[in-house]
Amino acid sequence: MRPLIDRLVPALEAPEPLILEEARHASLRPSLRREEAHRHFLERIPALHAIEGMPSAHAPPWPGTVRVAAFNAQRLRNRPALRHLMDEVGATITLLSEADCGMARSGNVHTIRELTSGTEEGYLYGVEFVELDHGSEDEARRWGGEHNGCSLHGNALVSGLSLEDAHLIPLEETGFWFRGLDGFQRRIGGRMALAARVAGAPKPLWVVSVHLESKTDPADRQAQMKSLLRALAAIAPDEACIIGGDLNTKALPRAEGERRLLLDAPERYEPLFADLKDAGFEWRFANLALPTQTPGPTDKHRPPFGKLDWIVVRGVTACNPQIVHAVDEQGRPISDHEMIAADIVL
Repeated sequence: MRPLIDRLVPALEAPEPLILEEARHASLRPSLRREEAHRHFLERIPALHAIEGMPSAHAPPWPGTVRVAAFNAQRLRNRPALRHLMDEVGATITLLSEADCGMARSGNVHTIRELTSGTEEGYLYGVEFVELDHGSEDEARRWGGEHNGCSLHGNALVSGLSLEDAHLIPLEETGFWFRGLDGFQRRIGGRMALAARVAGAPKPLWVVSVHLESKTDPADRQAQMKSLLRALAAIAPDEACIIGGDLNTKALPRAEGERRLLLDAPERYEPLFADLKDAGFEWRFANLALPTQTPGPTDKHRPPFGKLDWIVVRGVTACNPQIVHAVDEQGRPISDHEMIAADIVL
């Protein structure tokens, strides 16, 4: 696995087209060992070894209470709608996953750069996957004839506060997606977290945007969480920390009558919560015992919906949790996840 990545650049380098074409051919060769073939390309793409950062224009003084939002933006196609949600919830810091950069399916733009354009907010952006295709089956049908400009997909931190000491934390690098699923979504990279310290806070405070694997089981998600917690123990030992994002906790109960278990005993179903508790994290006052999964723009999911998205905290007080319906001004869904938010007080 790659070591922690802390190299900050003003703009990530687009992968070389010849390397991507070579990877596409290699992904179709069953004779090659998947993990070894995947690592060969992982090591050759600079964008997988750096973090893109844009500082905030005029960072305000520490506000006392911060409103933290977390959202799986599902490609971040609709930037105006997300901007409206961030303003509506009053987000001081937004933790994002599934943000494209140079993908035809999202307009071949740098979605995070466009999201923050015209604001005083800064951002950090780290690559989760370099995409070898146009995406899922429905995305391939719709955009398959178009060119991907950069082919990047990842996590971001967005805030008007200054963020420093950024780290990209690899959580797994098995090459699970290298050959794709059912012939679609071939990728180089792996699930990851993006962490940074909030400058100007009265004591060290870290924020982390995380995205765990969706096509796996609770034991594997626990292994990924252990990787994240080991990294935090190295860079932020026992310091205040807010982790937010899509944990893909699909094993949790979904029946309405079992919702109290989502906050009372999630470790019974998803052991990663036991590891979070052992590391000093709590979630009871930062979340609502309600589902965050939705049918999404393509009506992909069916009820009963799960609680997949979480904010967990250590060394701070969380209150006023909220689930924000992720729709545009016409009521159309912009993601298959709702936005979640909570107030944080040091």
